[in-house]
Amino acid sequence: MPLIDINSEKCRKCYACVRVCPVQAIKVDVESAIPSIVDSRCIGCGSCVTICHPGAVVFEDAREETKALLQSGQTVAAVVGSAIPGEFPDITDYRKFVEMIRRLGFTYVCEASFGVDLVAHKYAQLFANNKGKYYITANCPSVCFYIEKYHPELIENLAPIVPPMIAAAKVVHKRYGDDTRIVYIGACISKKKSAKRYQRTDGQVDAVLTFRELRQLFTEFDIKESKLEFSEFDPPFGNKGSLYPISNGVLQAANISEDLLKGSVITVEGRKNMIDAVHELEKHPQMINRHFNLFYDEGCLMGPGTSRGGQRFLRHTLVVNYSNKRIQNLNKREWAKNLKYFLNLDLSASFVNDDQRLPMPPFSKVKEVLQILGKDSPADSLGCGACGFTSCHDFAIAVAKGLVKPEMCITFSLYKRLEHADKLNDISHNLEKINEELTVTKRESAQYQQLADKAQQAVDTILQKLPVSFLLVDENLHIIQANQPLVQMLGSEAVEINEVIPGLAGADLKTLLPQPVYNLFSFVIANGEDIFNRDIHLLDDAMHNISIFTIRKNKVAGAVIRDMQSPEIRKEEVIKRITEVIDKNLEMVQKIGFLLGEGAAETEQMLNSIIEFYKTVK
Repeated sequence: MPLIDINSEKCRKCYACVRVCPVQAIKVDVESAIPSIVDSRCIGCGSCVTICHPGAVVFEDAREETKALLQSGQTVAAVVGSAIPGEFPDITDYRKFVEMIRRLGFTYVCEASFGVDLVAHKYAQLFANNKGKYYITANCPSVCFYIEKYHPELIENLAPIVPPMIAAAKVVHKRYGDDTRIVYIGACISKKKSAKRYQRTDGQVDAVLTFRELRQLFTEFDIKESKLEFSEFDPPFGNKGSLYPISNGVLQAANISEDLLKGSVITVEGRKNMIDAVHELEKHPQMINRHFNLFYDEGCLMGPGTSRGGQRFLRHTLVVNYSNKRIQNLNKREWAKNLKYFLNLDLSASFVNDDQRLPMPPFSKVKEVLQILGKDSPADSLGCGACGFTSCHDFAIAVAKGLVKPEMCITFSLYKRLEHADKLNDISHNLEKINEELTVTKRESAQYQQLADKAQQAVDTILQKLPVSFLLVDENLHIIQANQPLVQMLGSEAVEINEVIPGLAGADLKTLLPQPVYNLFSFVIANGEDIFNRDIHLLDDAMHNISIFTIRKNKVAGAVIRDMQSPEIRKEEVIKRITEVIDKNLEMVQKIGFLLGEGAAETEQMLNSIIEFYKTVK
């Protein structure tokens, strides 16, 4: 597991963590828009943890590891950072929280402040014999990681001295045995990462608990101050090392002068100030001509491993009061004796070049990003700083590197939102117009529907009044509609069905008409070819004339069936067929007229008289 991680389910995509990260170790995925920690770039400062109010950013939890150690049957010592009085302002006597820690199952509970005293002594020696070389204190792990990863040229300027946590662990191992397991308790997250660099024989710390995790363990095991008696730390006891949580506390522990005129050390605390100090020392080492005592946070008072809502100056006061009390009760002779004895420990340290600087993207790419952001002129690219970058140009570089998204720029995001709002307004306006047009269309459609309904009623009436039979069939040869003459022609059974299902809708044609007629319908539906004036015998073997025609090819066909025995049809058909004979004879007469002469004229006169005579017959 990485030191710090982001719970994607809790993340609200506010990108506060991305903005606050000093080294761009949080990458925003382009597709999901969820930020993620790039562990190799992380310096463990915990700024992202502190700023994330939803609690989506979490750090490595050492509680289970600690409980496993305490239940293993081995000797386990707790090394407690001196910032603890500020974490527990409600506990007025430090001996109460010592006993609370001991009740968790620790064999020994020791102060980290004696380790600070040892380290402070080494710094006093190093600064006094620097031979023109200026150092950066290596007490804050986040500072060390920052230099290793982003300013490796300054690694030689990191003081080659172990941090107080490791010095205290070496003391515990020497005093209580190399097999003693150690859990460090403090305000810092990056110490969890720093501890993993050291081996069993070199001051190893087996687990690092933050004050937050310590409180959670107290709650889990129902350990309360009111239920316990006093208990003292196990020796050796610290001196001014208990001031370490305050940034210049280590200098006071080393009796290093902070006089502005005569002193040789500059104390710097806070994220921005620390970064500025490193940049300036790298750029002007000989002109600055000072050592730097650097802390990423304001000392350890407000570290990311402390409880939220703490008050810095109250914590400062509580730590100073605690230190005064400890120093007043300290056996100075015993302390000096222990200091001399443990100074024989190897407190040297080395650092690793872990260069994580990304290559600079092409200028053209950065310029393209600036144009996207709407920062075309140099004046535009100065920036507001809300994104966490010093300028729009630096932000554009991070975008070009693929670490952040343009939407993290507040002005760009606001512009896009306004642009989006304008588009939405346009869309809304267009929708109103469309809605008005739809209303008109709907009204017109209703009118057309009324007309269509009236037309349909008229057509239905006409179909029912026709003296001939009419029907429509679908592709399955089921009746869509049949008029009353057809129903009457089909007989009593069809009449009964028609009373239940008007127009015989849905009836199978095969069950109502003879097979030959059914076959004719099948042919027309299948081939789309019409059949006109086909004489057929139906039902009682009466002669009928049928015409079948396509209405929708292969889908719907219509038919007109005429009863040739009907007087109206018979008269009409006789006239029609005699007319056809006349037309054919006339055609023949035209061909042989020169042969027939007057005989043809007499024939025509005779035929016409027959027609006129028949028309008068009722």
